[in-house]
This record gives sequence, C-alpha cells and structure tokens, in this order.
Amino acid sequence: MADRRPARRAPVSRSWTVPGDVVAGLRKRWDRGEFLAAIAEDRPWEPVGVPIRAPSPTEIASAFGEVQDWAAQWRGPAAAKLRVEYRPIGGRAIGANLVPARAWLDTPEQLWSVLGVTPRVRRFTDLVSDTRRDAPTLVSFMTAQPMKVLAHEAVWPALVRTVRWIADRATPEMYLRQVDVPGVDTKFIERHRTLLADLLDRHLPDDRVDRGAPPSDFARRYRFRGKPRYVRLRHLDARSAEPFTEVMVRVDELACRPPAASTVYVVENEITYLAFPPVADAIVVLGGGYAVPTLHPLAWLTGRRLIYWGDIDTHGFAILDRLRQSFPHAGSMLMDRATLLAHDGQWVREPTPTDAALQRLDPAESALYRDLVEDALGPAVRLEQERVRFSAVTDAVGADPA
Repeated sequence: MADRRPARRAPVSRSWTVPGDVVAGLRKRWDRGEFLAAIAEDRPWEPVGVPIRAPSPTEIASAFGEVQDWAAQWRGPAAAKLRVEYRPIGGRAIGANLVPARAWLDTPEQLWSVLGVTPRVRRFTDLVSDTRRDAPTLVSFMTAQPMKVLAHEAVWPALVRTVRWIADRATPEMYLRQVDVPGVDTKFIERHRTLLADLLDRHLPDDRVDRGAPPSDFARRYRFRGKPRYVRLRHLDARSAEPFTEVMVRVDELACRPPAASTVYVVENEITYLAFPPVADAIVVLGGGYAVPTLHPLAWLTGRRLIYWGDIDTHGFAILDRLRQSFPHAGSMLMDRATLLAHDGQWVREPTPTDAALQRLDPAESALYRDLVEDALGPAVRLEQERVRFSAVTDAVGADPA
C-alpha cells in the first residue's frame, strides 16, 4: 500500500533577526561603553545601522506562514522606534518580496529612547562638560571607562575636586587627613582610592607620583606624609643614665638621637624582649619579624655591636638575612646547630617554611638553614626563641649580675 502521509518539511531556521535582537545588540554596545565613549571624545554623531538576518528564498517558500509572522514583527510596536531598511528577495517560486535588511537609528535621541537611557546620558554629558572645564586631563579616563564613571556619578564631582586639591595644594609635609575638600574625608579617600589613583596618575606630573608604591599605599604613592614608624627598646644596664628603662620612640627621632649603648640586641618575641637579662652597656630592641627594615634609618647601628636572635626556623634565618641587607656586620645569637640539638624536646613544626635563596648567612648558618629547608633533621623543624632555656640566654650574653 502506498504511503499517503504528507512529506515531512525540512526544519525552518529560527535565527532570523527580530527587533528584540537589535535592541539586545545595542544594549551590549551600551554596556561596553561604546556610545558614551563617543560622547566623551566629542565625536560627531553617525547613524547606527544594525544588519538584519532575514529568511532565504528557500525558507520563504517552505515556511511562508512563519515568515509572515516574522515580517509582521518588523511592522509592529517593537520596531516602531527603528527605521527599517528593506531589500528585495525572491525567485520563481515566490516572486519578489521586500524583507527587512537593516535597522537604523538616525539620531542619538532615537538610540537613547530605544535603550531607555536618556537620563543617564544627560548626566554623563553634564559630567563630561564639567570635567573638561575643571580637569581636562581626566576626560581621557571618561573615554576609557565611561561605565565606571556612570557607576560613580554621585561622587564623581567630589573625586574631581579631590584630584584638583591634591594637585594644587598637597605637599610632602601633609598627612592625608589634611586634604580639605567639602564632603571628602580620609574614609572617602580610602573607599575610592583605586579610582582616585587612576585619576591622579593621569592628572599629576611624573615627579608627583611614586610609581614604586602600589595604589593601596596611597599616601606614599602620592607623596603624602606617612604614619611614623616606631621602635620599642629597653636599656639592659641598670647603671644607665637614661631617664627611662623602656621607651617606644619614632624611628626618625631615634635616628638623630642614638642611645649610648655599645651593644644592641634585636629579638622577635615580646616576652623574651621583656625578660632579656641585664647586660652592661647594652639595649634590646623588639624587632617585629619581617619589619626589621624599620631599623634601616638608624645609621648609627653600623658603629655598634649588633646581635640578632630569632627563632631557629627558615623564616628566622630569612629575617636575619634581611637585617644584613642594611647592616652586613650584624651577628646572630643562639641560632646555631648546637642550640637546636640541645633543645630537641622543644621542637615544634614550622607552619609555612620558606626556601628562599639567602645570600647573607655565614657558612654555619647557611648549612643549618639548608638542613631545615630539606627536612634533614625532621619535618619542618622549628625552635622558637621562647623555648630556649633561660640559662642558655644568660650564658650567651654574659649577663651582668648587676
């Protein structure tokens, strides 16, 4: 029996462009900032054309009803704000037909209306106009990052005023707290420091920007006065003529007024610092781990006997190595193999060892450091300085019974 079922139609492509596709494409270009960048650059308006993918003659012949529905969308309200350009298409089977070929937006107002962004464009245009008048160097940022500007439109005028104030009035003697712009305080600067940094980098001359400092170190990057650094120290000689046994003093002031002691010990652990035994003609400094570069301005240390005592672990040797960057003559104390082996019952595990190349250790220190890195004595061996017997400390420093 002959098969009387109708022949199956080939599937019809559904990739024909509809008005919503045009708007979606324009929205992507808006989100990329293309249209606002043109405003910031003051480029003359050019009509925007969007190509329309239309049915082929074969598709028109095989799915004429669907094509009619598709074409109706281009005559309906969804396309009312677009100017639609048509082109003829046809063949023997279907005859000549006009189908949408390109959608046009002839004026900027038409584009803003289609996207529903008219108020935002007006705001951006006003910001560009004001910025071009007050700080023209920042217009390049508005061109490169228009959507970021629009996202910060509420604070943009204050950002511009801050940039201008820093450029015109800031000096290296000022703290950030002294920036005096209405509505701007240090919290505002901290909150917007990444954006401010981008603007200041464009606006300030090269000699006003320390590009070696990251934007996160805002004060140093833009040559404001930084917070003073402090050193905490104790006098170990009970016979010292100093009025205080312990002080915390600004580094810059200590650099100019060195204590009289001929020996300086640097330790890391606070309780070790506080319990450090008495030593004639000596002081002890709380080093603060990797903060030992804080001591770099104390040039007078080059003329003193300088002894560092840290944990016997990989980071302890790394800190010693760093101290010697500034003071190559610095010695170490109780950071040797004999001390480590004498306290094997006090070993703990170093949580995150380093294996950095350390160039400033002496041969014995270097050999012990390499054994710690390679776990030659056990996994991540660490002897913290507060676990060293106190009698070993007094013996090492030759403690003065006075």
